[in-house]
Amino acid sequence: MEQVGFLIIGGGIAGLSAAVRLAATDTVLVVTKEELAESNTAYAQGGIAVAMGGSEDVAEHLEDTINAGDGLVNREAAAVLVEQGPKRVDELLTWGTDFDRASDANGGDLLRTREGAHSRSRILHANGDATGREIAVSLLRHARATEGITLMEFTTSVDLIVEEIDSIKTVVGAVLLDRDGTLHNVYARAVLIASGGAGQVYSDTTNPAVATGDGIAMAYRAGAALSDMEFYQFHPTAFAFEGAPRFLLSEALRGEGAWLVNGNGECFMHRYHPLLELAPRDIVARAITQESLEGPVYLDMRHVRMDLKARFPGISKFLAGYNLELGRDLIPVRPAAHYLMGGILTDVHGQTTLPGLFAAGEAACTGVHGANRLASNSLLEGLVFGALASEAMMTSPAISAQGTGNDASALPSVVLNAEAVEDWIAELRSLMWQDAGLLRDATGLKRGQARLDAMMRSIPRGFSRRAVEARSLYTVASVIIASATEREESRGAHFRSDFSQHDSIAKHSIMDKGRLNFVANPS
Repeated sequence: MEQVGFLIIGGGIAGLSAAVRLAATDTVLVVTKEELAESNTAYAQGGIAVAMGGSEDVAEHLEDTINAGDGLVNREAAAVLVEQGPKRVDELLTWGTDFDRASDANGGDLLRTREGAHSRSRILHANGDATGREIAVSLLRHARATEGITLMEFTTSVDLIVEEIDSIKTVVGAVLLDRDGTLHNVYARAVLIASGGAGQVYSDTTNPAVATGDGIAMAYRAGAALSDMEFYQFHPTAFAFEGAPRFLLSEALRGEGAWLVNGNGECFMHRYHPLLELAPRDIVARAITQESLEGPVYLDMRHVRMDLKARFPGISKFLAGYNLELGRDLIPVRPAAHYLMGGILTDVHGQTTLPGLFAAGEAACTGVHGANRLASNSLLEGLVFGALASEAMMTSPAISAQGTGNDASALPSVVLNAEAVEDWIAELRSLMWQDAGLLRDATGLKRGQARLDAMMRSIPRGFSRRAVEARSLYTVASVIIASATEREESRGAHFRSDFSQHDSIAKHSIMDKGRLNFVANPS
């Protein structure tokens, strides 16, 4: 039996934010599937939204968040997010995070930009368009220098270990698969799932390959409630070039003045929303989808008078590989799966519906995003709620695990055909894009569920990373389709062409033990 004080699954902003605090009270083990630098955090380009302009800015940030969430935001959680944000960002600065400033001299004013649905410029960025990577690097550097933290890379989380303690089902650890293919039972006084989102459930996504929803799937299989899984945000502007990856073209491009134009070279956002290119992401994504029925859609920055290579060095370098240049060329775009607003249901302290289990970041759902996440609130979410979860975990009593939960050594293992696993995953991702993607209806959702049911008979078994990921993707896909089927309205990122907007009262959707119920909005 391997024992640690705290087990953290995921090494992005939420997991590392918690780890550096937990290490003050007990040993911490942080596990990630790839190297620690590979996470959704590291791929976040645009920036981190934070109200550092005083109480008025904080109040406006709260209202912007609530308005973007389209009637489903948990106001208490959103208030915690925006009020604690400045304090947590100040900590990042103390730990050496180098945000862009107005001058190279120390103490120069922090540069701020504006993104969709924000009422003012409050987005901090780093190295132009590499904010997430700068935060990830500074947090990782701080974690490596903190005594008591063990970082375990190339380790796949297979399942949570659940035991009955005083007749209550309690999470006491997790089954891990290391890079050598060995299974381990690791026990802890508390487990934090900070494993990020599940963008790989869709064939078109801006997410890295690690984003397969493992933590969410494990929590659900263990009996934890999930919430708002029908709300998947599709980023409006992923690179749309044949044979190229769906590289994210940050919303900050539009914040700096980029226009969206159709195949005729016409701006079209005035037909969809008064905020034009800075409308909420769900509206922009659907507008691009609608316009693309008649031909390609492009980002146009040819009119923008700034050094775009200096402002967006990462994006410029990527585009140069396709002989394209911001400020000179029209850049083809289309929506792609980007961010899951739902996840493991938690309170603002990260506590799930299972004792011993906490969650933070994109894997969790506090209700802070409602039906549609406000741009650049995601990094702030991981930072704030990762810290709050650690504070709650510190008060967790020591658990005397009996070793009666799911034993890794007893789990079956079979030889897998790697090519068959890849084909199975590709089929699942395709059906989710076709039947439960940006635009949905009852017919497509029913067809998607039937296709998933048929795929269940051939779901990959055994223990390899890809087999584990396949099972995670199946679980996440099943819950997304069930949740999308149950919500018979169009709201935020969930758009059903067979139902009008807001046909029903705004409520959160909770998936608990296989049943989906709509519960009163806590806001």
